[in-house]
Amino acid sequence: MADFEITVIGAGVVGLAIGARLSKNHPHLVVMEKNKKYGMETSSRNSEVIHAGIYYTPGSLKAQLCVEGRTALYSLCKQYSIAHKRITKIISASTPHELPKLEPIFNNGTANGVSLRMLTKDEVLSLERNILTAGGIFSPDTGVISAHGLMDFFHHSIIENGGTLQEQSTVVGISRLVNKDYEISINERGNISSFTSEIVINAAGLYADSIAALSGIDIDKAGYRLAFAKGSYFAVTPSKAALISRLVYPVPQNEGLGVHALIDLNGRLKFGPDVNYVEGPPFEFSVDETKRPAFRNAIRKILPQISDNDITPDMSGIRPKLQREGEAAKDFVIHHENDRGMSGLVNLIGIESPVLTSSHAIARYIDDLLYK
Repeated sequence: MADFEITVIGAGVVGLAIGARLSKNHPHLVVMEKNKKYGMETSSRNSEVIHAGIYYTPGSLKAQLCVEGRTALYSLCKQYSIAHKRITKIISASTPHELPKLEPIFNNGTANGVSLRMLTKDEVLSLERNILTAGGIFSPDTGVISAHGLMDFFHHSIIENGGTLQEQSTVVGISRLVNKDYEISINERGNISSFTSEIVINAAGLYADSIAALSGIDIDKAGYRLAFAKGSYFAVTPSKAALISRLVYPVPQNEGLGVHALIDLNGRLKFGPDVNYVEGPPFEFSVDETKRPAFRNAIRKILPQISDNDITPDMSGIRPKLQREGEAAKDFVIHHENDRGMSGLVNLIGIESPVLTSSHAIARYIDDLLYK
């Protein structure tokens, strides 16, 4: 008999959500985390936005799980008093030249089942009188959430259900045994040990391709090798935070959604993220002060009143992406490795935005994948 029925590798928001869901019926579960506390990487370094599901390819996992996850997340927040706000969002064309780009965004979102409304310039200004705009799209279902509050809820659920969270434990080996269980080797502050598990779920985020490789998968052949995109944020001085009352996004450019205006649950206004592909691991999270002019220019396309002196470096996060720089966006990979002769091993690769929104729905998807 295996030591655990289920092992989840990675205690970011996805690993915690999976642990919370599965431990209801399978309490002999452990979530492994290499850091001293859960959610210290991508899950705590993001915009904390509840996305509506506007941009993702219809029929893709990103689209399906975002739309399902958004509805589930609002319900969860209301039921368990997780801090959040349905703050709404405008995608704004800053010039008349950008107006034609709004229609395909609108059509894509409505194809995903998202409630949207096209706005004239005057209608945008009636909502956000200080922004530079020629028209836009209004999303009533976009919101913000406390990522830490959500992760705390998932963690509490795991423990309450009888599951285990083991921190400061780095997975260094995964082997399939003759009886079809998995032996998982871990490094706990220099001490190597191992245990067995019937099922292994790789939700390791930035390190998911490395974990997949430990199981013997050729990650290049499988298309699992990750690229890493760093996104930085600049905060706006509190005296100008009230210039905007909701999220304001530009028309998307290139790999990202563009530097956009974000208001957190405490009323702080910041702008970001930009997109800068980096090497790693290890990763470096400081914000480069020399980005100030580029951020100022991007911000002034939304809020012309903002000057260099109004912004300061804030935070950064790194996304685990399957697309390389310049490539088209790629979907989530959530794959039960039956076809590679590894029943019970599930890999989640390239789980980036809208992962916070999708986390609850991803957990349901994994439950169905394994048990239905």
